[in-house]
Amino acid sequence: MRRCRVGLVGAGGVAQRHARVLAGFEDVDLVGVTDVVPDAAAALAAQHGAQTYADVAELLAAGLDAVYVCVPPFAHGPAEQAVLDAGLPMFVEKPVAVDLATAERIADEVTRRGLLTAVGHHWRYLSVLDEARELLADRPVRMVSGAWLDKVPPVAWWSRRDRSGGPVVEQAAHVLDLIRALVGEVTEVTAYGNGTPPPVDGADIDSVTTAVLRFADGAVGTLSAACVLDWKQRAGLEILADGLALSLTEEGLTIRDADGERHIPADPEAARVAVDRAFVDAVRGVGDDVRVPYAEALGTQRLALAVADSARTGQPVRIATASAPALLSTGVTVDA
Repeated sequence: MRRCRVGLVGAGGVAQRHARVLAGFEDVDLVGVTDVVPDAAAALAAQHGAQTYADVAELLAAGLDAVYVCVPPFAHGPAEQAVLDAGLPMFVEKPVAVDLATAERIADEVTRRGLLTAVGHHWRYLSVLDEARELLADRPVRMVSGAWLDKVPPVAWWSRRDRSGGPVVEQAAHVLDLIRALVGEVTEVTAYGNGTPPPVDGADIDSVTTAVLRFADGAVGTLSAACVLDWKQRAGLEILADGLALSLTEEGLTIRDADGERHIPADPEAARVAVDRAFVDAVRGVGDDVRVPYAEALGTQRLALAVADSARTGQPVRIATASAPALLSTGVTVDA
C-alpha cells in the first residue's frame, strides 16, 4: 500500500509537533506546509524535506491523501471548508473554533459529506484510560473535579478572548473532553471569572475561572482554570465513586480503593503519537481507532463555551442533550 501523503495548514508549535510525529512514520510523506507567515512555513517544511505552499488552495492541489489543520482558534473555518470541498480526510487541532457557530457549520458539512475526521484531543489515547473506565464500569460517579492551572502561553493571540476563547476553551478543553469520556454529558454549568486579566499587555481574558457542573446522570463536578503562574502547576481530574477515588493526569492514574493506593504511570508523548497513528491508519484503511471525530469534539466545544459564556454573563447555561431534553426556562441554553 502506498505511503500516505499529508499536508499541514499551520506551522506553529502544535503543527511542529504533528510534523515531528508524522515524519517518524514509515508510511507517511509530509508533502507540504502552508502558513500565513511564509517564513514559518518555509522553516518547518525545510526541517522535514517538504515543500512550502503559498496558501491552502495551492497545498490542496498537491495530490494529498489527508490534511492537518493546525491553526489558532480564531482562524478555524476557512481552511476546514476548503479541505471539505476537496473531499479529503481532515485532522483538526483543538479547540475546533473560537465560537460555536463555526464549529457547528463545519460539523454539519462533515456529516453531509461523510468524510473521515479526527480532532487532537490526544488525552483520549492515554494508556491508563481503559483502566479508569473498567474501575468505573460498575460504580456510578458521584463527583468529579477538573483543573488546569498554568501560565499564559507565549503567543500574542492567546490572551485575547476573541482570538483564543480564553483558558477554558483553549487549555482546559482537554480536561473537559476527558470528563465527558469518563463521567458523561453535562447538562448545566454555572461559572464565575474573576474579571481581572493576567498581567500581559492587551489581555482581556479572566485570569482565573471556576465552574460547577451538573451531569445528566445526577453527578456533580467542578472545573478550575487559571493562567497566573510561571509554570504548569496541575492539569487533570479527580473522580469520586462509591469506595473509589481516581486521580488522572497525562502522567498517569492514581487509584485508591479498598485494596489501598497504587499508581499506574502513563507516557504523554505516547498519547500524542497514538492520536496521529490512529488517524493515518484510518486514512489508509488499515485501522479504525479514531476516538474523537469532529462530531464528538463538537460536544466538548459546546461544554467549554458554555463554561466561558456562563462566566461572562453571570448566568447558568443549560446544555440540551439526548438524555436531558427537559430544560429550565431561565439562563442561556446551548443546543446539542
